[in-house]
Amino acid sequence: MRHPICMLHLHRFGPATGPALLCLHGVTGHGRRFERLATDALAGRRVLAPDLRGHGRSPWQPPWTAEQHVIDLIDLLDAEELETVDIVGHSFGGLVATHLASAIPEHVGRVCLLDPAIEIDADDALTAAESARLPPSWQTIDDAKKARRADRTPAGAEASDADVDEAIERGEDGRYRLRFCPSAAVTAWSEMAGPVVDLRDWPGRLHLVTAGQAPYVSAATREWLSGDLGDRFSETVIDAGHMLYWDAYHETAAEVRAFLS
Repeated sequence: MRHPICMLHLHRFGPATGPALLCLHGVTGHGRRFERLATDALAGRRVLAPDLRGHGRSPWQPPWTAEQHVIDLIDLLDAEELETVDIVGHSFGGLVATHLASAIPEHVGRVCLLDPAIEIDADDALTAAESARLPPSWQTIDDAKKARRADRTPAGAEASDADVDEAIERGEDGRYRLRFCPSAAVTAWSEMAGPVVDLRDWPGRLHLVTAGQAPYVSAATREWLSGDLGDRFSETVIDAGHMLYWDAYHETAAEVRAFLS
């Protein structure tokens, strides 16, 4: 049975008309993470960046499966009266992007995956899912910013601070936490350990931007994309961590802009 339409909270950037670009964030994230990329590198594009179900200001009700995220996004594209859309997907958003391209191949143009988390090691997914059950909390917003800067490059620190300002909220216990549903995050890690989709009937091109310092993109991922897409698949590796569009913004933005131009 189909679930009722989920009205996703949507961040809009650029003009109200013109070629549309759908930007999909990673687990525990939100759509506003793409603001700099949209307003700087992709200025002139109509960018739609939703908070996925269970994240940000979108509804948190289950299910949180990749299949349900696809249904939510199809509803979004219908509501926006979009016939075709290009996609940028980061991490879990990259997995969702491939599911969407497989589900509605004639309506998805180009896809740019930013260090996607697809078919990851089951033990790694279990560890991450168990951690997501009890997300970190902080006494003050400054404490949250300091903790989240710890793994960032100097270039990514400002973006990390802005992310806290957007995504943090104070709980009934007085402590601050990022705005996402832990159960949705657990489900996302399970989905990221699942099988890949068939992209052979999707006619578009896909560009993979891999974070060279992160563990998510494997040889198996490359073999799957190359096998399904042939010369419609390309890859660039950037020597940075998983949050590519924070820690290596200029290199990442150049890749996305060149591929989608």
